[in-house]
Amino acid sequence: MKPKVFTKLVTIFAAVLTVQFLVSAVALFMMGGPVRGTVLGVGLLSVSVALLVAVVIVHRIAVRLRRIVQFARSIGEGDHSARIDVESEDELSEIESTLNLTAAQVGKNFKELESRRQELATMLDTLQEAVVAVTAEGTVRWSNPVMQRVGGLQVLAGRPLVHSMRDPELLACVRGALERHEVCVGRATSLAHGRVFEVNAAPLPDGGALVVLHDVTSIEAAQTSRREFVANVSHELRTPLTSIQGYVETLIEDPNPSPETTLEFLGIILKNAARMNRLTEDLLALASVESPDYKLHVQPVRADVLVDDAIAALGGIVMDSGVQLESTGAPAMGVLADPDSISQVFGNLIENSLKYAADGKRIRVGARPLVSEVEFTVRDFGPGIASEHLNRIFERFYRVDKARSRESGGTGLGLAIVKHIVEVNGGRVWVESVLGQGAAFYFTLPMVDPQPVPEMEQAPERVEPLS
Repeated sequence: MKPKVFTKLVTIFAAVLTVQFLVSAVALFMMGGPVRGTVLGVGLLSVSVALLVAVVIVHRIAVRLRRIVQFARSIGEGDHSARIDVESEDELSEIESTLNLTAAQVGKNFKELESRRQELATMLDTLQEAVVAVTAEGTVRWSNPVMQRVGGLQVLAGRPLVHSMRDPELLACVRGALERHEVCVGRATSLAHGRVFEVNAAPLPDGGALVVLHDVTSIEAAQTSRREFVANVSHELRTPLTSIQGYVETLIEDPNPSPETTLEFLGIILKNAARMNRLTEDLLALASVESPDYKLHVQPVRADVLVDDAIAALGGIVMDSGVQLESTGAPAMGVLADPDSISQVFGNLIENSLKYAADGKRIRVGARPLVSEVEFTVRDFGPGIASEHLNRIFERFYRVDKARSRESGGTGLGLAIVKHIVEVNGGRVWVESVLGQGAAFYFTLPMVDPQPVPEMEQAPERVEPLS
């Protein structure tokens, strides 16, 4: 069927029907009875044929229109692969072909949009930040897995955000983005225990908002630690500096000081200068072991050699103070460690014990094998450490007895240095103590070749009973 045939057929059928009815009507009035019947019969036959042809054409058009309607319904339901079979070349076929082209373009555009949506969702899912999108009404539209971990499983699409996340500053930022259509920044502290989040809420074009939570807990902890460190260093330096300044000014103001007074003041000045020098050295040592560039020369070394070297190096200093340094034995098995840094660990632990060992007059050093590591011990028999201090004793500048520590020249950094060196060597460090029974400091180093633990003739003593 050629183009425009449908229009022509409709016109011809209408003309034929009109002519037939006119002919029939005139014939009935002008001709006689027999002729009138013949003409009437011919007219009725022509009308019947015309009506039959019209019904066939209308039915065919109706079928094609139903296919177009079904096609439109399929597209509306998301089936972008639906197509219309084009069987002819009339006006309807032009419409059908155009609809097919439109459906193909819509399907292509939809696939591109879905691909971009999936890429965006994947990127948001892999972010370390928690992200949630809310509608203009404040209900959750979408959230990534990090947000679901932070806010709990209640952060579901379709639920109001306020029902699952009740931090006031976060909700204030969301309201600002939804109502004022501006980027809002805040700080949420009640979403997860002990964690701090920076909140950024930005408006979306459709009236909703996108909320991003960045975990700044470690950053804030580092800033707090840095502020405390600066304050502690300033305090530790201020005390000897003030003392030095005061005694120097006194000597300057006295035109004729006695030799005894001069020697006494110079001794105090020297003592405080030595204290500042020890603090400076400990600060440099701590900065070195905490630096990412801190290099170790890890090598296999026998545990008993480490213990014997520590006793030999520090035995003279300990004996001068009237305290006996004893060995409780150590296994002749290899550990992986940097000998120089472990010697520093023993030095700091023994010097620390020496400050509190005057009552017990003994310090015992030893080691014993565990499953895959060797445990080293430095124990004194002094007054011991109260349980509330045990978890903090390895912090920088933390002192159990501040007055006694400063009197003995301690800087409060020795145990912090020990902790970092042991951990860099792949070990662990801790302390056990009972008041009145002394304190035992333990640290471990990994074995060269882990093996079944042999029985030792003498194992290091442990502080009993443990608190």
